[in-house]
Amino acid sequence: MGKSELPKEPYWDGPLSHPFYSKVVKRVLDFLLALILLVPALIVMIPLAVWVKLDSKGPVFYRAVRGGYHNQPFRIFKFRSMVVDADKTGGCTAKNDDRVTRAGRVMRRLKLDELPQLFNILKGDMSFVGPRPELLLYTEQYTEEQQCIMWVRPGITDRSSIVYISQDEIVGEEDPVANFERLILPEKNRLRVEYAKSQSFKLDAELFFETIKGVFHKAEDMRKEKRNS
Repeated sequence: MGKSELPKEPYWDGPLSHPFYSKVVKRVLDFLLALILLVPALIVMIPLAVWVKLDSKGPVFYRAVRGGYHNQPFRIFKFRSMVVDADKTGGCTAKNDDRVTRAGRVMRRLKLDELPQLFNILKGDMSFVGPRPELLLYTEQYTEEQQCIMWVRPGITDRSSIVYISQDEIVGEEDPVANFERLILPEKNRLRVEYAKSQSFKLDAELFFETIKGVFHKAEDMRKEKRNS
């Protein structure tokens, strides 16, 4: 994977792009928390891996290239939630997308397909909280102002992940890629820039616990749907 050219300095006239918290404190906290969570996560991940393998043909993991820290592309780890080569027929998941597997529908609603990203965090590719990593197709189109997104480590969750937790429903079923680029991507990028300019321990803690709360709400919704069906 080639390296993308970086701007010499962050665009905005404000806080440094690499504060001590972002470069040192946050990286240490990410690494330690990922280590602590690894064992309980594996207890969940092992049966999920078996389920993915038995549910549909193909590998257990989906390793997609994303734009990363300092514009360095990396491979993000996820449990495969769609049929093999699904990304060749469209990069955005639509509502009721028939490419999503049975296991994938459950994992995606509860964000369980993201659990393997603990390994990305341990490697230093990602953080628990940070701008969700995008396809190179979109990171290569970042404006000068949006380049600051690449000056912080991408994360498992961020404000846009919480706001658009039901993204599949928003993009609908007809032309989801166009709907994503028109209805969602501009606002996601605005929120990513906002985060890059205001990253702090307080903000990261708020987003981390908001995400957990959102996942529990999704789980409760699924329980009610199953009870009423």
